Amino acid sequence: MPDKPKLVKCLVWDLDNTLWQGTLLEDPEVRLPSEIRDTIVQLDSRGILQSIASKNDYDLAWRRLEDLGVAEYFVHAQIGWGRKSDSVRQIADQLNFALDTIAFIDDLPSERAEVSFRAAEVRCYAAEQALSLASLPEFSPETVTIDARRRRQMYQASFRRDAERESFSGPDEEFLRSLELVMTIKRADEEDLSRVEELTLRTSQMNATGVHYPDEVLRALLGDPAHEVLTVTLTDRFGPHGAVGVLLLDYHRPVWHLKLLATSCRVVSFGAGAVVLNWLIDQAARAGAHLTADFRPTDRNRMMDIAYRFAGFTGDSCQCAAELGPPADHDGVQRLHLIADPRQAPTTMRLISPDLAAERLERSDSMR
Repeated sequence: MPDKPKLVKCLVWDLDNTLWQGTLLEDPEVRLPSEIRDTIVQLDSRGILQSIASKNDYDLAWRRLEDLGVAEYFVHAQIGWGRKSDSVRQIADQLNFALDTIAFIDDLPSERAEVSFRAAEVRCYAAEQALSLASLPEFSPETVTIDARRRRQMYQASFRRDAERESFSGPDEEFLRSLELVMTIKRADEEDLSRVEELTLRTSQMNATGVHYPDEVLRALLGDPAHEVLTVTLTDRFGPHGAVGVLLLDYHRPVWHLKLLATSCRVVSFGAGAVVLNWLIDQAARAGAHLTADFRPTDRNRMMDIAYRFAGFTGDSCQCAAELGPPADHDGVQRLHLIADPRQAPTTMRLISPDLAAERLERSDSMR
């Protein structure tokens, strides 16, 4: 059976004779077929972002999209008179997406050829294929999470957030406090599992090991008292950031073993990773436990390495590691170690979290 193609993360539409019928500069009342509208809505509900690369007058084209009731579905629209390949690249850069996750649809073979020549990784489709896109495997994620269904709204909120940050004249810490950030760390439940798996698959720069934990493995760990599967979500006054982190923790009597930490690159600038690590270190310190963390260096997760080192993890050996045994089945995984010490609560956000330390101490007392 052939491998499933890489999922498309953003579809870039041409306008004239592709998204709508007709040429706008010749007919201001170009029509949007209901079937195209349905495709736009369906792809949006699957978490696939959509944008525009069109040779048109921006103001006229955007006004027509608003009149047709679909302008809200498009992010970072590139409407002007430049090359389509430049527009597609700019959209990818603004979204921080790799080109091989971008798709482009246009009625003109010459425009598709130009994009293919200058951005070969981009997948190109003829306008006649528009109504069949939703049935193609590259546009069909196996699971659609809560966060996927509202991905566009989260990105649009992030654009507004970024715009305010650019205009903010005070210190970064003051700006973060102005966002009214709330981080929630909670035990994963059945509904969270697909979000957790998606996060481990989508995150590479802030994934400590790059190891993928499939749904069935995570599901088995939910009922295991020796393990914690924890999710991290973040909200602010602009709206939810969605699931931004996952921790997989394995308890041993002298040491807590952090088998996986992955946080979304979207929240690096908010210091989310440091807040999560400091919370976990403080919990371990209160429980009188050391911490070990699995880490496998890759060419993309240098930021995670820095986060661990900055938090105080080292490569020094400790007798507590004897409880763990060697890393299993994961080549290149290192064991970092930290003697946990109390940490201060974050100053830039409110933190809602379980009291793991008290629960572990209570459990230890009940076993005596």
